[in-house]
Amino acid sequence: MDDSTDETGLSLLVVGLDAACRPILHPLFESGVVPTLQRVFETGTSGPLESQIPPWTASAWPSMYTGKNPGKHGVFDFLSFDGYDWDVVNSTHVRERPVWELLSEHGISSVVVNVPVTHPAREFDGALIPGMTAPEDPDCHPEGILEDVKLACGGYRIYPQSGPEPDRSIEGYERTIELRGKAFRYLCRRIDPDFGFVQFQQTDSVFHERPGDKKAIEAVYREVDAQLAETIEETDPDNVLVVSDHGMGPVSGPEFRINEFLRDEGYLGARKGGEGMPDWSKAWENDLLEGDDAGSNETSAIETAMNAAAKVGITTQRVATALDYVGLKEPIGRRVPNDMIRAASEQVDFPNSQVYMRSKSELGLRINLEGREPNGQVAAPEYEQVRDEVIDNLADVRTPDGEPMFDAVAPREVYFDGPHVEHAPDIVTVPAAFDTAVVADLGQAQFGEPMESWNHKQTGVVAAVGEAFDEQAGLEGATIFDVAPTICSLFDVPIDAAMDGTTLPIVEESTTTEYPAYEPAPITATDDSAVEDRLSDLGYL
Repeated sequence: MDDSTDETGLSLLVVGLDAACRPILHPLFESGVVPTLQRVFETGTSGPLESQIPPWTASAWPSMYTGKNPGKHGVFDFLSFDGYDWDVVNSTHVRERPVWELLSEHGISSVVVNVPVTHPAREFDGALIPGMTAPEDPDCHPEGILEDVKLACGGYRIYPQSGPEPDRSIEGYERTIELRGKAFRYLCRRIDPDFGFVQFQQTDSVFHERPGDKKAIEAVYREVDAQLAETIEETDPDNVLVVSDHGMGPVSGPEFRINEFLRDEGYLGARKGGEGMPDWSKAWENDLLEGDDAGSNETSAIETAMNAAAKVGITTQRVATALDYVGLKEPIGRRVPNDMIRAASEQVDFPNSQVYMRSKSELGLRINLEGREPNGQVAAPEYEQVRDEVIDNLADVRTPDGEPMFDAVAPREVYFDGPHVEHAPDIVTVPAAFDTAVVADLGQAQFGEPMESWNHKQTGVVAAVGEAFDEQAGLEGATIFDVAPTICSLFDVPIDAAMDGTTLPIVEESTTTEYPAYEPAPITATDDSAVEDRLSDLGYL
């Protein structure tokens, strides 16, 4: 029989909904937008799923699929840092064993589609198409499988915005989600796996790109639901587990420009003229409005726009929206060099600062430590003193309304443990209820209106239905670290003793064992401008 029509039956289907949470899902349930998801939640058992710190995609999904905290798997952010240089993370930065590789060692096959930070794919029993932080046309497993998927499904895209004709329309979202579902089902027919894991990223990105757009949000979830319905019908899974890496919601509190605070406290230096660090323009330029290349326009018009943008705190992030925000409605060019944008703004002078925020999505501060960073400004004997001072100062910060800015400001050891803690930020900051935002901008007041009106929350969601699950069991206290051991237990595979989570009470816990040390591939650079452009579009860079 042709492999495109074979009947399959998964033992477990895991559906990843990036940023899904009860406040998002409940209105969709009430309006009848997602009947399939609603049945899973109402006929099975469900509850909150607490994310980690930081509750951001690039770090949280590896925590979920390894069952281990970032101090063990090594990914704390979308970026990794080597001195003052940076790179976008990929699967080689994940230094622990993904659950599908563990299953493979016990003779259990898997199909994994669109899970973030899985490129380049490693060998295991099954198939994998990577998700976010992978380039378009990524290395998949087995080699050549993506070409087969495209032929069988009529195409495939990781990002609707990538390619020669970027598509930011609702229809572009829907088409991307549709192809995601088709690809997963095709691979299930071809591989006939025991375990399936399909992730939908647009349930997160729609909030970053079209915050508060009810029509777009409903369209994304409606298409996800349609793909889930078709997938359940075709793969006939014995059990379905829905998980999210974090939640999503409006940000009603202020934005705190933490590097500006550090400058005022004397810990941070700044530079202008595009010479600050890091060199964000090392490999890419920012997409702007449609039109001719920026070089064909009057320099004065561009410089005027850039200076106006800089004055309201807009630097290299989300520039197309930013130019409209400051009143530049007419197309000035399809691309403006990043250096021109940075020349109009202030940047952190990292080598000549003591403490700074490198990346807002790692929710932490880094100390420029002598002997660790190339131009360390803090001597090793002074490290703890400086760190304690900064923690105490930040813990006292109040918003303009007199409310605490942070729920917690703590040493990294409070949140991370494992062999890679030294790669974590030295100080971790947790915004109050995630209703305030922390950013790394300079050149403006410490507090202001948030650039992003919607952002991540720490509480996601989990739901389970199926013959292997005790649907009467409660899921209170569930965390993302519990997902991997729960998957192991369902397949009666010994749980890695180094996992930080425990089996959810919906399934009987399997035994625990110590596995041999994981041997991942050497760390390699992502080095793809489209990936960096995409992260910039979403406000992560």
